[in-house]
Amino acid sequence: QLKIMESGGGLVQPGGSLRLSCTASGSHTLGYRFVSWFRQAPGKEREGVACISGYGGRALYADSVKGRFTISRDNQENVVYLGMNNLEPDDAGVYYCAAESSARIVLPEPACSLTPDGDWAYWGQGAQVTVSQ
Repeated sequence: QLKIMESGGGLVQPGGSLRLSCTASGSHTLGYRFVSWFRQAPGKEREGVACISGYGGRALYADSVKGRFTISRDNQENVVYLGMNNLEPDDAGVYYCAAESSARIVLPEPACSLTPDGDWAYWGQGAQVTVSQ
């Protein structure tokens, strides 16, 4: 079983920065699983923000965050990060980390997906991000 936890959320002013962390515990690790960050604002559907392949060689971003957000991973430390710069009020919401059901050790790496109904077997409880003056 894989238990996922997000951390690093908080309140930030517009233009500010945050870095979210996604870690895992239990009998398995995040290592080489595709991981994605999703977010959900009140009254809106959950949307994919960024995803990363198992080795970290491929990443994909939503158009709304390109150039401002960076997803990265450290498989040795069992963590996936989401760096967020130049935050805007529309970036506010609960950010969820999700991991696929199993590792995909395939080279060359396939593209990852931002679709919430993909093979995201494990989800964290979410981290609140508030962007306000």
